[in-house]
This record gives sequence, structure tokens and C-alpha cells, in this order.
Amino acid sequence: MAITQEIFEAFLKCRTKAHLIGHGVAVTESAIDSPLKELNDTYRHRSSDELRAAVADGQLYIGTPSVEAIKRRLYVLIADCSLSTQSLKAELHGLRLVRGTGRADGNDYIPFRFLYNEKISNPDRLLVAFDAFVFSQAVGIEPSHGEFIHGREQRTAKVLLTPLYSKVRAALTAIAAQEAQSAPPPVVLNKHCPECQYALHCGAIAKNADDLSLLSKMSEKEREKHHRKGIFTVAQLSHTFRHRKRSGEAHHDHALKALAIRKNQVHVLGKVAWSYSGTPVYIDVEGDADRDFYYCIGLRFEVAGSIVQRSYWADDPSDEERVWVECLVGLNAIDEPRLIHYGSYETSFLRQMKKRYPKPGPEIALDGLLESTVNLLAVVYAQVYFPTYSNGLKDIARHLGFRWSHPAASGLAALSWRRQWEASREPELKERLLSYNQEDCAAAQTVAEALSALSRSLPVGATDFVDATALKREYPKRFGKIDFALPEFQQINDAAQWDYQREKVYLRSSKHLRRRQETFPTRVVARIDRRVQVEEERPACCANCGGTEIKRWGWLKRVTYDLKISRTGIRRWVVRHRFPRYVCSKCNVTFHKFSLPRRKYGVALRAYVLYQTIEMQLSQRAVGKSLQQMFSIPASGNLINRLKASAALRYEDTYKALLKKIVGGTLVHADETRTNLILKQGYVWVFTNHEEVAFAFSESREGSTPQDVLQEFRGVLVSDFYTGYDSITCSQQKCLVHLMRDINEDLCKQPFNEEIRDISRKFAALLRLIVESVDRFGLKTRHLRKHRPAVDRFFREILGRVYQTEVATGYQKRFAKNRDRLFTFLDHDGVPWNNNNAEHAIKAFARLRNIFGGTSTVKGMREYLILLSISETCKNKGVRFLDFLLSEESDVDQFAARMRRSRRQS
Repeated sequence: MAITQEIFEAFLKCRTKAHLIGHGVAVTESAIDSPLKELNDTYRHRSSDELRAAVADGQLYIGTPSVEAIKRRLYVLIADCSLSTQSLKAELHGLRLVRGTGRADGNDYIPFRFLYNEKISNPDRLLVAFDAFVFSQAVGIEPSHGEFIHGREQRTAKVLLTPLYSKVRAALTAIAAQEAQSAPPPVVLNKHCPECQYALHCGAIAKNADDLSLLSKMSEKEREKHHRKGIFTVAQLSHTFRHRKRSGEAHHDHALKALAIRKNQVHVLGKVAWSYSGTPVYIDVEGDADRDFYYCIGLRFEVAGSIVQRSYWADDPSDEERVWVECLVGLNAIDEPRLIHYGSYETSFLRQMKKRYPKPGPEIALDGLLESTVNLLAVVYAQVYFPTYSNGLKDIARHLGFRWSHPAASGLAALSWRRQWEASREPELKERLLSYNQEDCAAAQTVAEALSALSRSLPVGATDFVDATALKREYPKRFGKIDFALPEFQQINDAAQWDYQREKVYLRSSKHLRRRQETFPTRVVARIDRRVQVEEERPACCANCGGTEIKRWGWLKRVTYDLKISRTGIRRWVVRHRFPRYVCSKCNVTFHKFSLPRRKYGVALRAYVLYQTIEMQLSQRAVGKSLQQMFSIPASGNLINRLKASAALRYEDTYKALLKKIVGGTLVHADETRTNLILKQGYVWVFTNHEEVAFAFSESREGSTPQDVLQEFRGVLVSDFYTGYDSITCSQQKCLVHLMRDINEDLCKQPFNEEIRDISRKFAALLRLIVESVDRFGLKTRHLRKHRPAVDRFFREILGRVYQTEVATGYQKRFAKNRDRLFTFLDHDGVPWNNNNAEHAIKAFARLRNIFGGTSTVKGMREYLILLSISETCKNKGVRFLDFLLSEESDVDQFAARMRRSRRQS
């Protein structure tokens, strides 16, 4: 199948549309697309005729000349040219011979297209790039640019094609891959659907499948996220709704929207915020976005109990100001007008009118009028969920019973009618537009009255309205204890528990389960790998009284548990020593001569337990279970906890040595995070340099902990902007990444705040140059000091300006307060401009916190932190934590040096 221009254009808008066109699926022409297509064709023919008339005889060719004629450049203009290759086909509007394109003789052809619109979109640019690409494949000449003849004034716009060719190739590859598939692409509704001839075809498929793309506000990214969770339909999504109290900005809940659709009920989330004073005036505006032109303003209000409807019409853009002034004069005659509209289009219109015509008249209070507008969609968006697939005015008003006189009434249809009217000036089209505008105002009033009723209270006994905050889950809620109203229900529920049924019921009715229960070991007994019988001479005297009459008094046993760890695996090693016991005839004291092993659990077993708990971040219960099931060593969570505690006690001096080395160095990174303990909360602090890491615990976030730890530190402290670090007497470098993220967050919240945008630009420009120097030369002072003049200039500009907004003033104060702490790294070798070292270390604790969160004591927390400090230090020094534990050494530096020597020798 050859990829035609129509298929390529359709693919840019919708993959399904491209597939349907490629396979010849025929449907009825769109009521919107057909008139617009006729206008575009008329514009193309008229413009083409005018262009042809300007070309001399013999220099114009209509149709497709031979490739040889094109290469010889015999014609100045080639119109309505059709080019094709084995897999591509394009209908070019024309080719024009231009000079100065860089070829040997200075002449070459460029493709051009006629476009009715004033604005050129990205798909338009890709279409002319497609023409050029097919031309290059068919002729062997690749144009460097193309042209558009567009707009009512037939302006010429040049388009650079070189960067577009890669996008064309990518699209063609995707089309070919799609057609190579045996199954058609899934139907996904998008913004192009209302103007597409396949809208009814795809809409029926999507509704039959209950596809998530029916929800018009759901983005492709959100839809894919639900697909990964196994949610593909609106009904499935509706079952995921859970009411949660949220703070901050209101947001649209797709799950609640889906629930409203499934139940066919209006769901109200919280109390509807609806209140205003004055006379409600419902406003609706019609415009042509392509020309930035508003041609009709409709007002609807009530006077003395009667509805008044007014429409202000503009024949062309020159009438826009007159229409706006007439509208304002009409509003000025209303007592306390309060503009009520649906959607952001009217909001944009009001802003544009104020900007274009700031002084409509001295008697009109424009600012107060615009600031008091009410957007109905802002109320509906996050609070009122109608059982409609979109929050468009047409869908919601129709649900409330409102009907438009024209069945195809929509914003796109209105644009089509307007363009047809401009071409024909038919009175019937103008009347249709005025009627459509007036009905939109009436529809907005219908929605406003419904919201007003909901703001007072939900209708008593009404089944069409649901308070979403009072909804309970329809299906099994969660694990946990259930409170039964009757004690009999509790007894029945106890009898249905899994352990009860397995041990009391199923065993009596199933011999197979009974045999399995009998053979399954209930207690782990370790098999002895080695038995040692100790043979020794009888002691000469009693150690207690010195008596010499010693008798043998039976035998004693001692079992030690350990593991043997090699490069290829781990095996259990359980040894039982059997040795004689003696009794003194004089004092009757029993004793033994044999020297028992120092520990019941060997070094390798202890190392394995600590490695699993700290490095692999397994719970103590899971580690104990693995010892039981994998090695048949009896172990419990309590045993693992005891081994952890004894190891922490053994390595406490190692931990203190790490902390001392950190404090004695020239650089410290510090950070902190919160953690939950049994019945309380606490804070974990991390202090690190490039190698050593030490964690500390405190029960509060007060600055006393870092002050106590760093009281003898005299280097540079890198930290975030927590004030607890400010009182430490040493040079400090604040994390510039934290500052950048804070500025970016405020800029995203206030995108139109020019003051914070100016601060952002200046800070970003300064920091970008510094980071480039760091990437090139490293953290060397001799290369970074050159930025000091730029830093001083930045502070002069920021601190010397008077800001009006609160957020900009806040950052000005922040820069002033931390002026000596933001760029300290410029004057010190090896000091970074961010706190990534500490953040990386704190993440290790955060991962461990997920394992024991809320189940540890203060003592247990400190034990974890000692071992985690050693583990992270080993990692930074390039040695394995498990190897260090197996070595039984206490100095990490000495162990790391020995391992490096060993590697060099090998």
C-alpha cells in the first residue's frame, strides 16, 4: 500500500483515521469538515489562478512533467503536480523555481501549498515537508525550504525543511509499522474527533468497548498508567474511586467521573462553592481563533422578571472595537452586573479586550467588571460530576434537559457557519449563528441555576444526585477486624478463618491434608554436620577447693551454628562437641575442663544475618525464616535482633572512629529525615564526606544534634536551608539545587509573575555558567573564582530592586540572608555546590526505614544506624560490607587498604 498525502495527514491527527483511510473504509462526509474543505478548495483554486496569471507563456506547466524536465528546470511554475514512488504518493499544489538555493546554477524547485488559514500549524509544516520528501525521492533533488501562500491577503511564508525531514521519516516508519500489523490500531478518541468523518464510526466502537478515551479530560499518559494497572474501561475505573480529603488545589477525579457515568447520577464532592451578588449576566462569545477575532458577544439577563437577550455582531475585524464598546455600554446600564460564563474562552476574551482597548470610555468601570466574573466550569471541574463523558457545556446542559435548535450545534460548527457566511453573506447563516450564541447563553443559565440549587443542599429524596463524600466502598474493603452487631456473627466469622478451617475442619474430612500435616515439620531441628568427641585427661585438682579426688560425672554437649561462605555458594556448618563433666568429692561442685567455643553462633552466620538485614534490607522475620527454610537452622526474629544488638555493640568504636574522621576533615555534608518509632517519632541525621558516612538519631529536629556532632568541625558544611545548621560556627555552603527547586516550584505556581520569572532567569543564567565550569575543570578554585564578579553583580541586581509581589520579596530576603553561604564553593577546592552526597546517604536509610517503619525502639534504631553507617562507608570505599564483617576487623580504612593490596597482587 502506497502512503498517500491523505494518509500521512490523517496519521498526524489520529492513527486510527490513517488506518481507516488506507483500507478504504467509507463513511458519510462530516457536516463540519465538508464546508471547510470546500472553502479551502475555493481558496486554492482562486490563489492558483492568480499565481498562474503572473507567469509568462511557456514557463507554466499544469500537471506532472517528466523527471528530466524537472531536472533541466524548464518551467518557472509547475501547478497541480502528482509525484509518486513505489511506496509514496503526493499531490503537490505546486513547484516554484527560485534562485539562490546553493546549487551550481543557482536555481532549484521548492514545493508550495495554499492555506486558507492565517496561522500555519505544525501539521501544515509537516505536510509541505512530506511533499518535499516525496519530490526528493522521485526526482533526486532535496529542497531546503518550502513555502505557504496563506490567509485572506495571500501572504507568503517560508518554511525551513531540513529539521522536518527526520520527523517525516519517523512518521512514515510508524505508518509502515502500523500497516504491517495484522490487527488494526485500537480506537482512541482525541480532540480531532469532532471534525472527523469517522467520528460516529469510532465513537460507536469506543462506547461499545467502554474505552477510557471516552473521558475527554484524561490525558494519554494517565490512560497508559491505568492500562498498566489492568484498567481499560470506564466501568473498571469507576470501582477505583476512594474519597480522600485533600489539601491544596482542587483537581478533577477521573474515577469519580466514571462512577457518575456508571451510576447515571450527578455526584457532588463537598459543598458547592456558589455565591455572588448583583445582577447575573450570562455571557457567551463567538470568535475565530485563527484570526484572533471576536465577532459575536451574547448577553442574557433579567429585568423586572423578564429575560432580555442581546447580541452584538461584527461583520469584520474592524467592527470588533465597536462591538466591545456597545457591549460595555449595555452592561453599564445594568445594576451591579455580574458576568457568568462557561469555560476559559470568555476569560481569554475579556483579557484580550482589556489589552486591545484599555480605554473604552470614562464612564465604564472595566476593572471591577472583569474581576468579578464567575466561571461555571471552575465550579463543575472538581466538585460536580455529571454523568457525561466531558465537562463541555453542550453535554452538561443536554443532561439537564436543555436543547439547541440546530442538531449539529457546536463551536466547530459555528466556525464553519461563520466562514461560509463571510464567503456568501447569506442572512440565514447569520441568523443561525445569532440563535446559537443566544442558546449558549441560555444553556449557561441552566447550568448556573442547577449549581445554585446544589449549593443550598442536595434535593431531599432525589435519586439523581449523590453526595460523593458519603459513599462507601461497594466491595470488600480491607484486611482488619470487623465489628459485628451480633455475637453470633462473630462466632460464625471465627469459624471461617483460614487457620481454624485448616486445623479443625479440613483435617477431619481429608486424609491427604492430615498426612501432609503429620509429615510437615512443626519445629526446625538442625542436622549435625560434624560431631566432636573430646577425650582428655582427668583434672588433677578442683578449681574451687583444691581437692584432688575428682570423678567423671557424665557428658556435656554444646552445639555451635555457623555457615561456610565461598565464592560459589553457602553451606550450613553445625558442630556438636561432646565433652566430659567432673565432680569434686570434697565440695560436690561440678565443672568441665574443655574450653567451649566463644559464641554459639559463628562469625559467618552473624555476618550473613547483618548483610541480609542492613545491605539487602530484609526484615528480621524474613531473615530468620530464610535461615530456617534454607539451612534448617532454628532462628526467630528475636534471635536476629539479639545478633544485631551484639554486632552494634561490637562496632560502636568503629562508628565513633568514622564520626571522628568526618569531623576532623575539611568537608561535611549534612541532612536529616523523620522516622516513626513505637508510639513516637524521631529524626535521623546523616554526616558524610566523600567516603565516610555516619548516622545519628535524635528525638526532635532541634539544632542541638548537629551542633553537638560538629562542635569541633572547622571545614565547610554543605546542607539545605534548615535553620538548625545556621548556628554552627564554620564556613557553610547551602545546596543550590534545593534553592533552584524552590524557585521552580513557585514559578510553576505563578507563571505570570514577571518578578519571580526575572529572578529565575538571572539565577539560572548565573548557575548554568558555573556548572559548565565545574563540568569542564572540576571543583578547582583557580577556575571557579572567575565567576565572583558575576555573583556580585547578581546580588546587586536582586538586592537593589524593589519588588511588589510577596513571593519575589521573600526570595530577595532569602538571598540577602544567605549571601555568604550560597557561593562558598567558589573559594574552596573540592567543595560541591549541592548536597547530593548527604541526600544519597539518606536514601539508604529511607529504604531501610520502609522495612521496619514504626516497629523499632530508640535503642533498636541506634543499633541500625551504627551498622548502616559502616555499610555505607564500605560502599563508598569500594569494599563489600559482607567481606568486612567476615574479616572480624574493626577498622574500615585498614581493611580497605588490605583489600586494595590484595587486588594489586592478584
